[in-house]
Amino acid sequence: MADIDSHPPGSFCWPELSTSDQKGAVAFYRALFGWTVNEQAMGPAETYSLFDIRGRHVAAAYTRRAEEKDVPPHWGSYISVVNADESAKKAKALGAQVFAEPFDVMDAGRMAVVQDPTGAVFHVWQPNKNPGVRVLSEPGALCWTELSTRDTKAAEAFYTQLFGWVPKHSPPGSPMEYTEFSVAGRPSIGMMVMPKEMPAFVPAFWLPYFQVADVDASAEKAKSIGGKIQFPPMDIPNTGRFAMLTDPQGAGFAIYTPKS
Repeated sequence: MADIDSHPPGSFCWPELSTSDQKGAVAFYRALFGWTVNEQAMGPAETYSLFDIRGRHVAAAYTRRAEEKDVPPHWGSYISVVNADESAKKAKALGAQVFAEPFDVMDAGRMAVVQDPTGAVFHVWQPNKNPGVRVLSEPGALCWTELSTRDTKAAEAFYTQLFGWVPKHSPPGSPMEYTEFSVAGRPSIGMMVMPKEMPAFVPAFWLPYFQVADVDASAEKAKSIGGKIQFPPMDIPNTGRFAMLTDPQGAGFAIYTPKS
């Protein structure tokens, strides 16, 4: 897709890293994806690291805040909405918890932090001056966002009612149950059943996928600079190739190369 200037309501618009070592994380992702970095002041002692491609924002990172002290480093996912207050109110009515009621982020936009009924946390984002990422689906940019949950039926009911996502289920007899969701006619969201091997204390979660030119080479690069390969590169039939990684601080993400 390359350069964009706005996101349809209901689409994932911003991946944001909460980390225990901002300097180390910034160095890792710059080396892995070739991102440039634009540091923005967030008060007297904090900065917000904006990651760019061609001077256009693709992600961000910040040092984990005090209220997140019990939450490990992770990538947070933002969903674009028309009205953050109305979206938070509707999410509550559908069984979600609102961890942070809607608030303004200066003149960038308005947001709220929500936990869906199955336990996954996401953010709603009402854009003002910052619409979100300005590049999609090219090397170094967000290309997919995926939910792992133990209750796919409850999650589907929640998100389709909240955002109007259109689901497409894997056909009967498929090797695994998988759901694709489309926004404005474009599939960009996935959902899968959390593996049984996942410890019970791990809640449902959203995971960003970043596109790369060569999954195998990028996975090895990540490993060489302190990351870990959680699921080695593998093919998605007739679609592409992906791998799941963690950065040196432990935040999970995936990389993906579409089939040429």
